Amino acid sequence: MELFLDILYVLIGLIIGAVIGFLVARKYMKKYIKDNPPINEQMIKMMMQQMGRTPSQKQINQMMKAMNKHL
Repeated sequence: MELFLDILYVLIGLIIGAVIGFLVARKYMKKYIKDNPPINEQMIKMMMQQMGRTPSQKQINQMMKAMNKHL
């Protein structure tokens, strides 16, 4: 019976540790992405120019807003 309780405590500790680790990592990654966005206005402008379009600032702002909406 004692062995069963010891195993149960270890499993509960592992589950709690995994949940806390997941939450901390998720919060860290959200903050990192917010501080260092993967795509900025310059990149959008360059992409559109490579496709043969000259984007207006309004179009760039719309694309940035759409990307930030998904973060």
